[in-house]
Amino acid sequence: MQAEELQAILARGEDSRHQFKRDFTNADSLAAELVALANGLGGQILIGVADHGQPGGLSAQDFARLNQLLSNAASQHVRPPLSPRSQNVQTDQGLVLVVDVSPGINKPYMDLLGRVWVKSGTDKRHVTAREELQRMFQAGGLVQADQVPVRDASWADIDERSFARYLERRYQQSPEQTVLTLPALFENLKLASDSIPNLAGILLFGKFPERHLHVCMIAAVCFPGTKLSDNRYLDSENIQGTLEEQYQRGMAFIKRNLHHVQGDQGFNSLGLLEVPEEAFIELLVNALVHRDFFTNATVRLFVFADRVEIISPGHLPDSLTAEQIRAGTSNRRNKVLAEHAAHILPYRGLGTGIPRALGAWPKIDLIDERDGNQFRAVLWRPRTEQVTEQVGKRSGSRSVQVTAQVTGEVTPRAGTQPDSQPESLAERVLKLLVAGAMGKAGISQALGQREVSGQLNKTIRGLLAQNRIEMTRPDTPNSRLQKYRLTEHGRTLLAHKNNEEPKA
Repeated sequence: MQAEELQAILARGEDSRHQFKRDFTNADSLAAELVALANGLGGQILIGVADHGQPGGLSAQDFARLNQLLSNAASQHVRPPLSPRSQNVQTDQGLVLVVDVSPGINKPYMDLLGRVWVKSGTDKRHVTAREELQRMFQAGGLVQADQVPVRDASWADIDERSFARYLERRYQQSPEQTVLTLPALFENLKLASDSIPNLAGILLFGKFPERHLHVCMIAAVCFPGTKLSDNRYLDSENIQGTLEEQYQRGMAFIKRNLHHVQGDQGFNSLGLLEVPEEAFIELLVNALVHRDFFTNATVRLFVFADRVEIISPGHLPDSLTAEQIRAGTSNRRNKVLAEHAAHILPYRGLGTGIPRALGAWPKIDLIDERDGNQFRAVLWRPRTEQVTEQVGKRSGSRSVQVTAQVTGEVTPRAGTQPDSQPESLAERVLKLLVAGAMGKAGISQALGQREVSGQLNKTIRGLLAQNRIEMTRPDTPNSRLQKYRLTEHGRTLLAHKNNEEPKA
């Protein structure tokens, strides 16, 4: 390190990777600082510097004493031992001893009393929470969350048919052909530990995984606006089940809450998703497979008017950064789960998922929130006027439009003026839904009706058939919570009517 670089660090002040110390006289206190840095992202201890960043200078005798103290603290007062590097840097105010501590590969590191220290801003703190210690043991490879036995589970909780299909698909063998019992097969595939199905085994092949793994699910919500604090929602679902079921239902939630554009697809096709499906596939699989199971939180899927957020519990493992995973660097947190998921989900485990997602849709923010212990992928949706243009580029067509079957119910008859035609019931319903999803009772009330009329029911059925509106709960059409919202097709028709003169 040159003096200029040291001065730049001193000018910025202390942070989680730079600690200023005037002096050390005790090996235990120095060991605690070494442990805190090694358990995090590493960093530097600058000895001979006051807290305010002013070098005080060290003598030759100080250097001899401090280097001996550093050697003793790193080898005798830290478990497992560390190998920090030291360097003497000359400043105008005197010499400064710079101690470089690399991120540890054998976490968690402890002091002589068995205490685990981590950095907390410019200071350090003693780790006591079990979950945090478990994550550190996981980072050091001493325990794997996906291989922890599910103590209240039994072999009756395993879906043997599903497991048999997996064996035949991957190994071309049925359970009977292996001449092994179900517990033996699970042990061999690392899906059980101590003769009990582990987390990976239950999550992949359990009959009802949610009975044992309460946070292993997706909490999905679609909001009408752009704020998480909105007390309204258009769609909501707690997605439980096996890993494969969560993936399939999670993708279904995304698809039904995003716009579809016809492009140059056939009239009866569902159209292309406004954001390429491949981007969602890669990011949703990553969230499900690589989440931190030691964190008591669910995977969250939020659809907003301007973006989709997929939030996975646990920040990136070790010193992995968002920039590195953009380039294809990977560090698998749940190795057993990932190995089997590669034969069940559209997952390869080669670190290519994030680059593929970015290739399909570059408007993705990858945010590693270490303080909040979560990883957030934000996919920005195109603005309404950009949707057809984006889909047109993907479909290869020069001119892409959202085509529609326009009837006289919405469009004035040829030869009439727009304001001479009274609004139909269908038009009034569509305009009400511009503000957001509504149920039949709410629509009826807004129309000034005492109750839901047969004509309103007929109109809603017609708008659904014409793809102008859609249900917020398509899987349960008769749900009392059912609401209706505009499709992109419906919005386009309204914009066409409001902004263009009808053709004669």
